[in-house]
This record gives sequence, structure tokens and C-alpha cells, in this order.
Amino acid sequence: MSKPNLHSINPIKFLKMDGIRKQKIESAEAKPLPPLSSYVPNQLAAALHPEKQYLKIVDVIEHSSDVKTFVFGANKEKGTEALAYFSAGQYLSISIKVGSAVITRPYSLSSSPKESLEGKYTLTIKRVKDGLATNYILDNWTVGTEVEASAPLGDFTYEPLRDAKKIIGLAGGSGITPFFSLAKAIADGDEDAELTLLYGSRTMNDVLFLKEFNAIAKKCPKFRLVNVLSDEDAKDCEHGFLTAELIKKYAPVDEPYSIFLCGPQAMYDFADKEIATLGLRRKFIRHELFGEYHNPQRNEDYPIKGTEKFSITVHIAGEAKVVEANANDTILCSLEKNGIAAPAHCRSGICGWCHSRLISGEVYVPKSVDGRRLADLKFKYIHPCCSFPVSDVEIEVPPMK
Repeated sequence: MSKPNLHSINPIKFLKMDGIRKQKIESAEAKPLPPLSSYVPNQLAAALHPEKQYLKIVDVIEHSSDVKTFVFGANKEKGTEALAYFSAGQYLSISIKVGSAVITRPYSLSSSPKESLEGKYTLTIKRVKDGLATNYILDNWTVGTEVEASAPLGDFTYEPLRDAKKIIGLAGGSGITPFFSLAKAIADGDEDAELTLLYGSRTMNDVLFLKEFNAIAKKCPKFRLVNVLSDEDAKDCEHGFLTAELIKKYAPVDEPYSIFLCGPQAMYDFADKEIATLGLRRKFIRHELFGEYHNPQRNEDYPIKGTEKFSITVHIAGEAKVVEANANDTILCSLEKNGIAAPAHCRSGICGWCHSRLISGEVYVPKSVDGRRLADLKFKYIHPCCSFPVSDVEIEVPPMK
């Protein structure tokens, strides 16, 4: 299409358009506009980004006493007619009532995007030592349990404008779930990428989805699984840890590649140091959120020694409450332990859903999870999900929607 000749535009005719528009508005029939929900863009937005999704467990697959896969369908009785579509690698923020406390936890979807169109989500959840949410879920969720969830969230997804077409995936423990979703999406043709997955486990008995991954690899040449065992030697497996040397062994030599990581905090601490030696551009290194930050006392710059306790004065929904907090617990965790329902999704300092104003006091935020903007620092806003009290503090928290 040729560009318009700006010199040929009649400015007088252009100025008269305002009067023509007013005439058409005045002569139009006076009738109410259709409801906003009738517009196709709004219908699409509501389908892809619902404020809440009401789910019901239709099946439970037990991998071991400590790992289960929960299969969800839409809870139509509560108003969710269809599940929101998602990109492989996204997560759901789940609301859970444990006693008097309402808590939220993010869990990566282990199902494929295609399966959401068939009315199915799956979450694979592994028990965490002293984990309030995981212990409750694994001990209480059964077929028929109703669950409230967010829309699919997160950006641990393949984006061809940013990521290299060839991906080296580094997974540890239950961090395998978003890669299971991505492998299925590649096999389904929903993602045009190649994935070599280095899956770190202690022994073969700890490997999740082995049969399913092997089936995908057999039918899809764009996917390869490499099991990396730290405590066992096994046929066709690597032995050791997810090192830079191991990455170079499986990475393409003369082509760009991205590294995607998902696993526990300890894995990130180790793998990031190894990856730093590879000289990759920053955009080619992608981290999934690992959830709440634990054990800040391991950091050299953490100012608290021992297990000190402080008070937190919380202003929320027009009320003020004072609770006791352990210095080694995040502010969000302390609020939840005291029955205060605070908003949260990612629990990793990224999404900003728990964005709160620090009225007084001092907090410690680990550098690796400090996602605050300059304006947040200037006007004293924090993310309670990754902020630890190092004195008595007073904060203003938005109410949970």
C-alpha cells in the first residue's frame, strides 16, 4: 500500500469533519448502548483473564506419598463455564483456607495449553518439609474438592521475539512441571521451539513423568530428556549436578540458545554461578519464580543474628491489627500465620500483587528478589512476600480481592 500524499489533504475539509461528527451524533437514535460484556474484545479478555476461576478436582494421581497430580475441571455450579487458555510455563495462584487463615500459593501448570481447551488443568504438587500449604493440600484434597484459582499468570514462557529457538532447560525436583507443559506444547505444535531438558534428581525413583517424557521424546524430535542424578549411577543418565560443563555438552555449538531454569532456591544459587561462566546474553537466561524466599540468615548482608521477634502493625481494610513476627519469616508469611488474608500471587517479589506501603520501621529484602522500582524505594513501598522485618514495622496492606 502506497503512503498518502500529505500535501494533497485539504485542511479546510479536515476542519469541517468535527461539525459533521456532531451532526451525526445529534441525529442518531437515543437508545442505551449495549452492555460492555457484549463486545467481542471484552468477551475475549474475560475468557483469557478472568478475575477468578472456580475449579473442581475430578481426579488425583498419586506418584508417591509426597507427590500427587491433581486434575481439575471447571466448576460450572460456581460460575466458571470454561478454563482460561494459557501459555506453557504459566502458573495458577491458588487460594487455600487452612484453619482461620486464607493463604495463596503459586503452582505451575503441568498440563498442556491444548488440554485447557479440552476442559482440563493439572497441578503436580510435592510435599515441602514444614510446608503449610503443601501439607494441607496433600492431606486434604480429594476428588470433588472445590478450589478457587487465579487466571494463568507468569512469564516463564517461550517468546520467539526474545528467546532463542533452542532451549536448554534446567529442572530440579518439582520444578519439572512447567517443562512438562512446554514439552507437550512443542509436541502438539503449539510452540515452535526445541527443548533439551537436563533434569536434576537424586535417584531414578525421584524422577517425575519419566514414562510420559520418554513417550514425548519418541514421537517428537524437538524434545530430548537427559536425567542428571546426584546420588546414583544409572544407564543413559548423567551423574553429578547441573554444571556449566554439562550445559556445554548438550548446548548447540554454533547457534544461540536460551537457558530456562526452574527448581528450588538452592539449585538457583548453584546454577546461576555456573551459567555466569558461559558468557550468555542476559535475555537468554530465564528464571521461573521459585516462590517464597527462605533462610535469609544465610546471606552475608542479613543484619539479624538468631531468631529475633518483632511486632507488625498492619492497616488493612480500614482496620489496624498488631501481630508478632519472626525475623526469619517474610512479612506476608507472618500475616498469614496470624489469620490476616493479604493479597499475593507469585510470592517472589515480581508480580506486585502484594505491593504495600511501609509506614515505619526497617525491612530486609534479598537482592536477588528485590523487584521494586525506583518510585517504590523513594515512597517506601515494599513487597511483603520477600521482605523480612528487622525492627518493629508498621505497614498499610491493600485488602484481598
